[in-house]
Amino acid sequence: MSPVPTTVENRRHTSSKVQSNLPLDAMESSKIENSSSPSEDVTAEQNSIDRKGSQVRDAETSKDDHQNSTQGAASPIGKTEKPVTAERASPDGAHSDKKRKLTDEPAENPALDKDQHRTKRKRLQERLQKNRRRGKTPPSAYSRRDDGPRIQPDARPPRSPSPITRSPSPSAAPIRQRKRPGGGARINSANMEALKRRQEERERKREEEAQRELRDRGVHDVVRQHYNAVPERGREWRKTDSKIKGLRSFNNWIKSTIIQKFSPDEDFLARNNGNGWTGGPPTAPDEEKRLIVLDVGCGKGGDLGKWQQAPQPVELYVGLDPAEVSIDQARDRYNGMRHDRRRRRGNPLYHAEFHVKDCFGESLANLSIIQRVGIDTNIGPNGSLMSSRWGGGGFDVVASMFTMHYAFESEEKARQMLQNVAGALKKGGRFLGVGPNSDVLSAKVVEFHKKRKEQLAAAGAQEADSKEEGKYASEVLEWGNSIYRVRFPRATPEDGIFRPAFGWKYSYFMEEAVEEIPEYVVPWEAFRALTQDYNLELQYRKPFLDVWREEKDDPILGPLSERMGVRSRDGTLMVNEEELEAASLYHAFCFYKV
Repeated sequence: MSPVPTTVENRRHTSSKVQSNLPLDAMESSKIENSSSPSEDVTAEQNSIDRKGSQVRDAETSKDDHQNSTQGAASPIGKTEKPVTAERASPDGAHSDKKRKLTDEPAENPALDKDQHRTKRKRLQERLQKNRRRGKTPPSAYSRRDDGPRIQPDARPPRSPSPITRSPSPSAAPIRQRKRPGGGARINSANMEALKRRQEERERKREEEAQRELRDRGVHDVVRQHYNAVPERGREWRKTDSKIKGLRSFNNWIKSTIIQKFSPDEDFLARNNGNGWTGGPPTAPDEEKRLIVLDVGCGKGGDLGKWQQAPQPVELYVGLDPAEVSIDQARDRYNGMRHDRRRRRGNPLYHAEFHVKDCFGESLANLSIIQRVGIDTNIGPNGSLMSSRWGGGGFDVVASMFTMHYAFESEEKARQMLQNVAGALKKGGRFLGVGPNSDVLSAKVVEFHKKRKEQLAAAGAQEADSKEEGKYASEVLEWGNSIYRVRFPRATPEDGIFRPAFGWKYSYFMEEAVEEIPEYVVPWEAFRALTQDYNLELQYRKPFLDVWREEKDDPILGPLSERMGVRSRDGTLMVNEEELEAASLYHAFCFYKV
């Protein structure tokens, strides 16, 4: 018998016969096994309807062919179709045993299968129509398939039509009422003038503060640059060629007198003074308690030799000055004292340290040497009661030689200076120094105004514009001689009382020493009242000429004046009248820390 032709129609016919011969349960099982996933049910049902329709048509055709074959069980064609159909349906030879088994079984009751197919198709069509009415569209067969649930864009929750309300933030401030832009919201003329005045006052204060800072920095820089520029001419030049050598010697003797009288502590004076209370023998220098000295404004170190000759030996000397060149020269002078053994008389040489520091505009608490010795930063009117009673620094003596007048540029600087001084001193410590005498300046101011009034009265020209509202004179006050000069650039008080106590600037000139640098009046009574806030009590104050008259015949200070060139061995004063007039501007003082 000739082989069955393997065409597409034959393969389709064979497949239709196999499917039509399957029982209903097997067909349902096959559909369940071949189904993909729940998410593809709609697509699978549509494809199943098309496939069942073709199977029904193929089953009718195969039914006619099956009735024509009367020898169905022994026919060789039926036996040869199954391997040919299986072989053509799967060219690679990988056949399913289950499929072969189902193919071998003969179809039973094709009419029942046809009714079942029609019932299923109708049920699927009804389901599709119901889904369409519900708005569900079957997905495309070519859409991407995944196992996860699909989120449709319309599945988002609908937006609430009500506006979003936020809870008010808690605030302690009351709710500011809003005003309508009308007459009630406008600022009247009185309020506008007040606002303008406040704005002008704020601007004026800012300008004054900026000018004060600039002026303060300018004065500080001028003074520092001036002393940096003063050349160091040496000891021999000062003794022989200087035009003011008598004044230099006189001022140095005054400073030595203050150091000799007030640098020793009370215990030292009691033990070593023949007229003291103890009456005991003098103590050997090695057994004496040594002093710790702080010199604010030490300059070029001109007082190092004076401290070397102090009655009570010095253990440590700390020199501070804002001028860098002056500090270098002071350090060089101290090193020269260490190497010059011929001039090392009396006490052993002390240890000295020098630092660049503005002692009036800054606190000294940040210097390491000051911290090691000790300083009380709580001293003053804002300090605690315990600090006032038990606090204190570690220095025995604080000296200020010709420097304190720079601190009275402002009250802040004056208080900073006193806080540094009082904070560094221990209980019973001494604050000694020399500076311009405000009594002399006040007397010169009063004398100037008195003479001016007499001249105006004699000339009969008392014009209103020649006075400053009857309180201040507009003319420049100036006096001096060939070696010194004092000049007030602004109006001065007619009564000679400087109010307020700070900021009264004048320019001072000294031949070979000072070139028209700004200085400030130190009203003494105001200064003494200020020192009480820092536990400083005044013990001594005298003008230079009074110090000379009282101490020139002292058994120690008298011979010292001869050695320093103030007077000759026969007692003749070696200071001329102009130099004495220049020296009369200054006074010496000493405070005790209580």
